Amino acid sequence: MRVRRLLHGHVETIAGTVYGTIIVLSMLTAGAADYESDPWRLVVIVSSGTIVLWAAHVYAHGLGESVKRHSRLTGHQALGIAGQDAAILLAAVLPIAAITLGAMGALSPNLALWLALGLGVAALAVQAIRYARLESLSAAGAAAAIAVNLALGLVFVGLKALLAH
Repeated sequence: MRVRRLLHGHVETIAGTVYGTIIVLSMLTAGAADYESDPWRLVVIVSSGTIVLWAAHVYAHGLGESVKRHSRLTGHQALGIAGQDAAILLAAVLPIAAITLGAMGALSPNLALWLALGLGVAALAVQAIRYARLESLSAAGAAAAIAVNLALGLVFVGLKALLAH
């Protein structure tokens, strides 16, 4: 996957980035209550959880392709699917970096967690803008796409706030 394609948008990377971001936001939200007492644990949970869910997604995607083609996938085809779905992993990089800074003591754990959640919500908004551009949506269509993605992200922020108090 080329860097330009990743940065400028492609349908395949948008889907993976949104999916990966939702995965990360859900794990951050679920782990928020325990984060301040053991910030490294959340880093490990989010990192390993994202990898496991990416692997499961690649496996399921590969099975689906194999059934659709009525033949086993070649190694090259399987690697292509893994690469196509790499956006799931890439979506986790910045939020994990933020909570790692909290675990290292460079940021307070609470600030790091909120930063990670903010980065996730921002990623969802950016993906909505990319989607709107790729699909040549009207201004109203773009606003709707952004609103839906932001609403989804803000559900996780709201859950974090609710669970932490």
